[in-house]
Amino acid sequence: MEGELLLKDSGRQQSHAVEESGSFNKMPEPVKKTAFAKKPKTQEAEEGSAVVFEAETEKSDAKVKWQRNGRDLASSDKYAITAGGNKHSLTVKDVTQEDADVYAVIAGGSKVKFELKVLSKEIPCQREAPSEACVDAPGKPSVSQVPPLATSTQDDSTAPVHVAPPSEDGHPPDTRQDLTGLFTEKPQSGEVTVGGNITFVAKVNAESLLKKPTIKWFKGKWMDLASKSGKHLQLKESYDRNTKVYTFEMLILEAKANFSGAYRCEVLSKDKFDSCNFQLTVHEACAAEGFDIRAAFRRTSDADTKRSGPSASSTDGREDSGELDFSTLLRKRAVQISSEPEVDVWDILSHAPASEYEKIAFQHGITDLRGMLKRLKKMKKEEKKSAAFLKKLDPAYQVTKGHKIKLAVEVANADVDVKWQKNGQEIQPTGSKYIFESVGNMRYLTINHCSLADDAAYCCVVGEEKCTTELFVKEPPVQIVKNLEDQMVMKGERVEFECEVSEEGANVKWEKDGVELTRDESFKYRFKKDGCKHVLIINEASKEDCGHYKVKTNGGDSMAELMVQEKELEVYQSIADLTVKAKDQAVFKCEVSDENVRGTWYKNGVDVKPNARINITHIGRIHKLTIDNVKPEDEGDYTFVPDGYAFNLSAKLNFLEVKIDYVPRQDPPKIHLDCMGHTAESTIVVVAGNKLRLDVPITGDPAPTVVWTKGGKVITEGDGRVHVETTKGHCIFTIEGAERQDEGMYSVVVRNSAGEDTADINVKVVDVPDPPQAPRVLSVGEDSCIVQWDPPLFDGGQPIIGYVLERKKKKSYRWMRLNFDPYTETTYEAKRMIEGVEYEMRVYAVNSIGMSCHSPASQPFVPVAPTSEPTGLCVDDISDTSITLKWRAPERIGSAELEGYGVEYCKEGTDEWVPAIQGLTERTSLVIRELTTGDKVQFRVRAFNMAGPSAPATLAQPVTIREIMQRPKIWLPRNLRQTLIKKVGDTVNLVIPFQGKPRPQVTWSKDGQPLNSTLASVRNSDTDTILFIRKSERKHSGTYDLLVQIENVEDTAKVMLQVVDVPGHPEALKVMDVWGFNVALDWKPPKDDGNCELTGYRIQKADKKTMEWFTVFDQYRRTNCVVSDLIMGNEYVFRVFTINLVGHSPEPCQTKDGVYIQKTGMDYKSPTYKEPDFSEAPKFTHPLVNRSVIAGYNATLSCSVRGIPKPKVTWYKNKMDITNEAKYRMLSKQGVLTLEIRKPCPFDGGVYMCKAVNDSGEDVVECKLEVRPQIAKEEKK
Repeated sequence: MEGELLLKDSGRQQSHAVEESGSFNKMPEPVKKTAFAKKPKTQEAEEGSAVVFEAETEKSDAKVKWQRNGRDLASSDKYAITAGGNKHSLTVKDVTQEDADVYAVIAGGSKVKFELKVLSKEIPCQREAPSEACVDAPGKPSVSQVPPLATSTQDDSTAPVHVAPPSEDGHPPDTRQDLTGLFTEKPQSGEVTVGGNITFVAKVNAESLLKKPTIKWFKGKWMDLASKSGKHLQLKESYDRNTKVYTFEMLILEAKANFSGAYRCEVLSKDKFDSCNFQLTVHEACAAEGFDIRAAFRRTSDADTKRSGPSASSTDGREDSGELDFSTLLRKRAVQISSEPEVDVWDILSHAPASEYEKIAFQHGITDLRGMLKRLKKMKKEEKKSAAFLKKLDPAYQVTKGHKIKLAVEVANADVDVKWQKNGQEIQPTGSKYIFESVGNMRYLTINHCSLADDAAYCCVVGEEKCTTELFVKEPPVQIVKNLEDQMVMKGERVEFECEVSEEGANVKWEKDGVELTRDESFKYRFKKDGCKHVLIINEASKEDCGHYKVKTNGGDSMAELMVQEKELEVYQSIADLTVKAKDQAVFKCEVSDENVRGTWYKNGVDVKPNARINITHIGRIHKLTIDNVKPEDEGDYTFVPDGYAFNLSAKLNFLEVKIDYVPRQDPPKIHLDCMGHTAESTIVVVAGNKLRLDVPITGDPAPTVVWTKGGKVITEGDGRVHVETTKGHCIFTIEGAERQDEGMYSVVVRNSAGEDTADINVKVVDVPDPPQAPRVLSVGEDSCIVQWDPPLFDGGQPIIGYVLERKKKKSYRWMRLNFDPYTETTYEAKRMIEGVEYEMRVYAVNSIGMSCHSPASQPFVPVAPTSEPTGLCVDDISDTSITLKWRAPERIGSAELEGYGVEYCKEGTDEWVPAIQGLTERTSLVIRELTTGDKVQFRVRAFNMAGPSAPATLAQPVTIREIMQRPKIWLPRNLRQTLIKKVGDTVNLVIPFQGKPRPQVTWSKDGQPLNSTLASVRNSDTDTILFIRKSERKHSGTYDLLVQIENVEDTAKVMLQVVDVPGHPEALKVMDVWGFNVALDWKPPKDDGNCELTGYRIQKADKKTMEWFTVFDQYRRTNCVVSDLIMGNEYVFRVFTINLVGHSPEPCQTKDGVYIQKTGMDYKSPTYKEPDFSEAPKFTHPLVNRSVIAGYNATLSCSVRGIPKPKVTWYKNKMDITNEAKYRMLSKQGVLTLEIRKPCPFDGGVYMCKAVNDSGEDVVECKLEVRPQIAKEEKK
C-alpha cells in the first residue's frame, strides 16, 4: 500500500468516463435468438397413412401452438398433439386429400410454416411422357387425378410433379399466400385435361363484415366472367350460418385448351378489398400432327417448365409473358381429337373491329395477342369503306377520373339519327351525365364527371352500321397530404405513425426498412383507416422496431424514423472499493431499480465464473459477488454490467499484505502519497452526487492522530455527509454525495510524539452543466427557423461538448429531439416544420459528465413564408402634387394573416426609398400627397405578414408628377335618358357621374332658369354631382339642365322629371236614358288629370236599399256607358272614379237622384235574329318596324292584329320557329303582339316575322333587326 492513493466513490463508472475517453461506455446489444432448436419440415404421405411433425424448442417451459391454414389445432380424433420437455409433435391420422395444406408451429414470437402433401394411391397419367397418348376413362374428369397446387408468391412453378427446393436452413419455402385480407381460403392454381371439370373455391369470413361481400371472377387483365356463365362456366355461392363463412365456387365444365391462363378473384365489402391470383392449365388429351395457328401464338405455361424452361407468368392477373413455344408444332401426336370445327382465326381478326380483338383471343386461346397483331398488320387487307360514317371513333380513349370527355363521329347524312350504346345498352339522355349534340354532319357524346363505372365499350349506331371504341378511366394518383413525423419513444411504449392522403378510402402500403408490413398473429402491427387518415400502430415498441417506416400510395410516399430508447435503470446502491487481508471475505453488493434485470460480473474485463470460493447471487434488486478466502491474485478491478443497458458499475479490490518488520518503538508519522500539490496530476476528480473517499496510508509509532482541514478550517463530523475514520495504517476521509462546495484543497496532518507530517490533496467536483438560457428565434421560413441561445453560466467543471435541441407544437405535450449528436454551435437551423403551426424550442447543454436540464422554452413562433408580391400595381389618378396608386392582393398569402401593405417611393437619380405613409395600410389603394410638381418618381408596394415583407411590386417606369388635362364628359345613366316619373311625396336622388381634370365647374338649371336652392339640393364631388329632393311636389316637374365646364370646354345633359298625382273626380255625371233593365250614363273628364295620362274610369252601382257598391266597368276608356242587367223594381244610384298611373281619384262623381227600374205587365217576346257571321281573316293593323339596337340591352318588336276568331300567332327568326326558345318572350294583350328579346348579341340580328292564322285565313308581317356592338368608353373619348 506504500506510495499509493485510493480514491473511492460510488459512481466509478462515471469517473472512468471523465478520466479516460470523455464519452459513455456502450455495451453490445443482445442478439435475438429463435425459439426453435429443431423445426418441422415439409413431408409427403399417402392416403390412409399417418404423418408426424416434430419440433424442439430452446426452452423446456415454452408454450407451443399448432395451426393449419391460420387456424389453431387441438387434440382430437384427427390430430394428436404431444409435448414432453422441449420436444413437441403433431400427428395427423388417416391422411386424406383434404389434409393437404399449410401448417405452422408457433412458440413465443417465432413461427415456422411447413406443408403436408398427400399422394394418391392411384398413379395418375404422367406428363413426363408426352409421346404416349393419355386418354381418360370415360365419364371420369381428369381433374380428379391432379391435386390442388399451392399458389407461389414468388413466381414458383405450378407443375404438380415439381417440388420447390429447400431453403438454406433446410426448410422448404412457404409457397402459400398469407391470409391477411378478407379471404379465409383462397382459390388455388390447378390443372385439368381437355374435356374435364375443375372447381375453384374461395371462402370469406363475414364475422367482421356489415353486409354480404361482393365477389368477381376475372380472366386475364379485366375480362369479367360473370357475363360468361353458361355451358362451360358456372358460378355458385353458399353461406354457413354457424361459421358465418361465405363459400364462392367457380365451376369449369368440359374444359377446352383455350381456357388456360391467369385468373383473378376479387372480393369487396364496403371499404375492405382483397384479391387473389391463380393459374389454370389445360392439358391436351392427345395431339395430332398439323399446323394450328392458335397453338403457334399460345405462350408457354407454368405447367410446361420441364420442356420450355422457367415461366414468367404474372401473379397479378396480367397476360402471360413467356416466350412463344413452337416446339409443340414439331411433336408427333398419336391421335387427333377435335371437338369443334376448324376456324380461320386470321379471317376472324381481319374482319373484326379492334375492340373485339381481346374477346376473340380469349375464345380461341390466343394469349400472345401482341405477336399475332404484328402478323396481322403485315397481312394485306382491303378495308370496306363505310357508307354511314365519314369519320369513325378512335379505337380507344383515356380520361382521368372526375374529368369529362367528348366522343365525336362524322356521319355521311346530316339528317340521320344516331344512337349511342354503352356495353351494348342504349344510353338514355337523362340528367347532365350524358350530353348529345348534333352539329351538321358531326355527332357528339359528352360524358361528364367520369367515374370507374364509365370504363366501358361505347358504340355509335347508324342504321345497321356501328363504330365502337374503348374508354379507359384513369384514377388520379393518391397524394400524401400530411407526412409522417419522426418519433422517439421509450421501450415498451405504444407508437402511432399517422398520415393523411388526398382521397378517402384509398389503399396504402406500409414498409419498414424496405420490407412490407402485414398483420401477424402476435398483432405487433395494427393498421387503422379513418377517412383520409391512415395510422400504423406498434404495440410495446422494442429495440428491434427501430428503423425507417414508409407509407406508400400510387402518387407518392412519406418516410419517418423511429428511435426506441431503453428505460433508464436507476442505481440505488453502487458497489464500493474494498481492501481486505488474506483469507478474509470480500463482498461486492449493488442494488438497481428493476428486479428483473440480470447482469454479468467482470474482473479486469474477463467474466467471473462461480467456483468453490466465488459465489454470485441475485435476490430481487440486489446483486452480490462474494469471494471467500481472498488471495493476492483476487486483487483487481471488478465490474457489474446490467444486461441490456449501456453502463456499468465498477469497484476495486485491494489486497492488504501484512508485513512483519522490525519497527523501532519511536517512529515519526509519515503520509505515503505519490501525488500531492496543485498539479493537474494531483487533482482528484469526483462527479457531483457520488461518494468522495480519500484513503490515505500512514505510518507512525505510536499511532499518530489525524486532523483534516480545508481552507485552514478543521473538518469535523458535524455534517452528516462527512465521515473521518482512522484505522491502523490508514486514515479515511469520506463525503457522501459530493457537491460543488466540496471542491477545494484538503490538508491532512498526522502527529505523534515523534513528530508530524502534512499532505495536501486537491479535489475537483464535476457535474452536468447548468441549463442554457432560453433560446431566441432569429428568423422563420416556410418550414424552418433559425434559433440562437447563450451558453450556460456554469459548465459543470468540464468543457461543453455540444447542445441537444428539442421542439414541440404549442398545443402538444410531446417534445421531438432534433439532433442526437451534440451540436457544437449556438445557432441552429431547424427544418421540416409545418407552415402555420405554432412551435416552441428548448435546448440542453452536454459535457463529458452528461446532459443538463432543459432550458426554458422559447417564445412561441410560427413558421411562415413571406407572401408573393402584390399584383396589378398601376396609377389610378395623378395631379400636380399627389398621385393615387392601386393594386391587387398577392396571389399567394400563405398561412399567416396579411398585416398590410407598405408603400415607398424613390426620386429618379437617388437610391433612397422613402415610406409614403407611417406604418402599413390595409387598403389596396393609396393617395400620396405633398409631392413636388415635375419630379420623376418611382413607386413600389410590398405586402407584410409575420415573416416580413414580400418581394416588391414596382411600376414599369417612373411617373412624372404633373396633372393631365382631361375634357369634361357627363356619363348620364341610362334610366335618366328618358322621362323620370315620380309620385308626389317620393324622394328624388339623381347621381350623375362625370369626368374632367382639373375639377370641372358644375351648374344646374331648371326650365332655362338657374336652379333655386329652396327647390332642390345639389352636392358636387370630383367625379359626380347629386340632385336631391327630399319630398317631391307637382311644381318640381320640368326639365333640368346640367352643365360641366373646364375653362372654355363644356358638356351638357338634360334630365326630364315628371311628378304625378292621383287625378280629380269626373264632372257632370248624369243619367241620359232608362229603358227596360238598362240605364245610359254620361259624364265629363276631370279638370285635373294628376299630371299624367288617364288610363280609364271605374263605374259602380248600388241598390238604395243596401247601398252596397258593385263595380260594373273597370279601366273603361269612354265617357259614357250603358249599365245593363238591372233588377226590376229596384232603385239604383251610380258613381264614377277616374284612374291614372298613380291610382283612382280620391272622390267619385255620383248621380244626384236614384233611377227606378219599372215593372212591366206584358210578356216580352224577344225577336229572332239571324246569327250574323263575324268571322274575319287575320289582318295586321300595325306592321313591324325595322329596328337597330345596342347589344346587351333588352329589345322589343311590336305589332297589332285583328281577326275573328282570335288568330294563333307564331314568331320566326330567319324563317325558323322560335316559339320554344328561352331567349325570347312573346306577349299578347288586346290584339297588341310584342316579342321581347333578352339582352341580344350581334348574332341575334336578322329578319323577324310574325304570322297570324285562324280558320278564315292568315297574314304575315316582318322586319329587320340590327344589333350593334357596345362602344367602349375609351373609343367614346
